[in-house]
Amino acid sequence: MQYSADGQSDGTATVQFPQPGFLASVFRDLGADQGPEPEGAAGRPAPGRPGAGPAGDDQSAPGGPSDPNSADPNSADPNSAAPNPTEPNPDDPAIAAHARAAALTHHRTLTVQAEHDRLADLLRRAALPVSAMDFESQLRHYEPRPYPGDGPGADEGSEPRWEDFAPAEPAAADPEGGASRRLLDSGYQRELAQARLTHQRALREWRTRRAEAGSPAADESRRAHEAAEEARARAVREYNDSLEECRRAYRLAEPAAVESLLERALAAAETATQDLSAPCRAVFRPLTRTAVLDLDLPPLDLVPSLTGYRLAPDGDIVPVPRPPADRATDYLRLVARLALRSLQAADAVDTDEILAGVVLNGWLREPGAVEPLCLLSVDADRDALARTRLLPPETPYEDRDDEGVYADAEQDEALVRLRQLGAAVTPDPYARTVVRPAAQAGATVPAAPDLSANEFAQLVRDLLTRGGLAEWSVRLRGPAGLVATGEGSPGSALPGRWVVWASRDSASVGVEQIETLAEAVREESADRGLRLTTGRFADEALDLTAEESHRHIHLIDGDGVRELARTHLGLPLAAGR
Repeated sequence: MQYSADGQSDGTATVQFPQPGFLASVFRDLGADQGPEPEGAAGRPAPGRPGAGPAGDDQSAPGGPSDPNSADPNSADPNSAAPNPTEPNPDDPAIAAHARAAALTHHRTLTVQAEHDRLADLLRRAALPVSAMDFESQLRHYEPRPYPGDGPGADEGSEPRWEDFAPAEPAAADPEGGASRRLLDSGYQRELAQARLTHQRALREWRTRRAEAGSPAADESRRAHEAAEEARARAVREYNDSLEECRRAYRLAEPAAVESLLERALAAAETATQDLSAPCRAVFRPLTRTAVLDLDLPPLDLVPSLTGYRLAPDGDIVPVPRPPADRATDYLRLVARLALRSLQAADAVDTDEILAGVVLNGWLREPGAVEPLCLLSVDADRDALARTRLLPPETPYEDRDDEGVYADAEQDEALVRLRQLGAAVTPDPYARTVVRPAAQAGATVPAAPDLSANEFAQLVRDLLTRGGLAEWSVRLRGPAGLVATGEGSPGSALPGRWVVWASRDSASVGVEQIETLAEAVREESADRGLRLTTGRFADEALDLTAEESHRHIHLIDGDGVRELARTHLGLPLAAGR
């Protein structure tokens, strides 16, 4: 088609025909079925069809080569080429189903990745340091609020005077001129009129305020405000008084006051992970000055069990499980941070050093289970807590290329520090492998089996030091008892150097243990030996200590331990079960 200079068609057309067989080769390359060759030469319209005239005929007629609506199957438009059977056809039902499965696989993998990200965020927030919830931080302060009617401009004061509003008179051009000349100044007259209006408005507002101040409604509003402020001040004063009373009770080691302070501190420590339910309860035993904390552990399904999903060759969506050891490690890392956070909260709030130690048990409470499972137990005295930094100094995990946000259990900072405190941690929480709690917090009056190893050692030390045995030194200590040395002054009830062997068990102590203690006394060059047990002694052991060779060995059974606790500590100790 030829075009004029203005871009309009001039009615003539120039037609160039491709080589014979060109369209056929194009269709063959595109993979289309090659039908019978149309009438006429390739690229020329067949006679009798629209646009089949000579070269000068109108080629833009309907159905011609230039008609965009033409449905000529021999058109060489590349955009209308047939699809190649070697390439995927999106209209194929099998291909569409495969695409939907791939999209669903990607969506499920993103969901699993979001679970991993949430776990990493919980690990980070669980390791944040907690603030000490001591008594000083809980004090409240009262600040009075002013009455709304006493705002700016509400002061009654005296009646507005005209002298305060009158404008300054203009300076006279002629000093000898009279005042009448200044009164004729138009600018001064305008200022004077404006000042009178302002003075009248201020006077009217002042009189209105005076009238309203004396009204019964205004007086009632002021009295209500003053009563509310007095109630606020009284509430703050009463709260601070009660807090001071709690502080006095806490310093006297009263269980209710100590437990209240500990649970406030533990609740404040949970604010960083409010979306994770892990409450911690406290029980204080004044007999051993030990707090027993029961921490509810998060559910096991909190840790993702999959790394994602993959699409199998047959089109099935297959989950990709994580190694069980990695999943168990991630759960223990989170549990260790929660345990360290609770220990830090209890240690930070005890500013008066009432606690001699802390026992923490981590319990997994599953729906439908008869009893909770103990997966973690820590028995730490005050000295151990003071020597151990309870939280990692830096980030709880490191983003490394080889491990991501997950680290091996042996290298995890929180688990390492728990083991430094002598914690017992389950090796496999998903196998429900339990550990023995260091102490039980159920009984109000504990018995010897209810005490932890540190509690029993603290009890024996308190009993004997109050009896006169000073310079206490523990040589061996285990779950069942301890071996220690001490030395009493000559005027005390326990003079000389002693070797103490204390144990808590229900079995009777025989002759062999008495002989072993006598040998330890000789090796330590001590003066006497003391065998203390929460159980009883065999008759043969009692007969042996009655002999002259073993009279330097003294015995205290379970009844004697309970009597000493009542005498020296003023607190009961239940009989062993």
